[in-house]
Amino acid sequence: MNSGFTKPKFNMRSLSEIETVSKRASRAAGFSWGISEEVGKNIRLLESYGLPGIKNLNSFLKETQKQKFEKLKLLKENNVSDKNCFCPISFGTSFLDQSHSFKEKKLTLNKLAYPILLIPFLSRSSEIIGKRIQIKFDKVNVNLNYNLNMYSNNNFEQTFRETEDVQINLLDNTINFTDTDWKELYQLSEDTFVEESESLKQGGAGAGLTDND
Repeated sequence: MNSGFTKPKFNMRSLSEIETVSKRASRAAGFSWGISEEVGKNIRLLESYGLPGIKNLNSFLKETQKQKFEKLKLLKENNVSDKNCFCPISFGTSFLDQSHSFKEKKLTLNKLAYPILLIPFLSRSSEIIGKRIQIKFDKVNVNLNYNLNMYSNNNFEQTFRETEDVQINLLDNTINFTDTDWKELYQLSEDTFVEESESLKQGGAGAGLTDND
């Protein structure tokens, strides 16, 4: 009898396993333990969002053995590499470390390898600085909301091995309601404020106690 379900062709992995293996693989590929730990957290985050973190990390680490990627320690508004693509791990680590000191609301990179690997760095930075962050590349638009959730117009079934003209925007915080909405809702909430009656006073602390002296 066909139950309507297909048998999975792979074994599910826990997020803990995903984080640990990603961390160890990154260390084996040459990254420091500190950065490898960040990568592990990031791949766990991508997979929890249903995005192909393991697939992209595996492909990226293989390429690091064959070609060099540009490292970037000090970020500026316009970041340009004349040779190789920027490394998403190096750039992401710098972004995470320097996010509090950004004065610019927009940063650009002329070319970046595996942009999906940068996304969790930006997501975590969004929580740190208390601002939503947006990244755009190759007609892909990703909005990151305080490391709580994200919106993307792309499901990343396609692997973006390298991309050009990457734009990162730090968005101003806005509210989605008017003063009228707030005042009306607040007035409704005031209906829960019950004036203290004489019976409530009698039922307060010490009520019902008798003095036997």
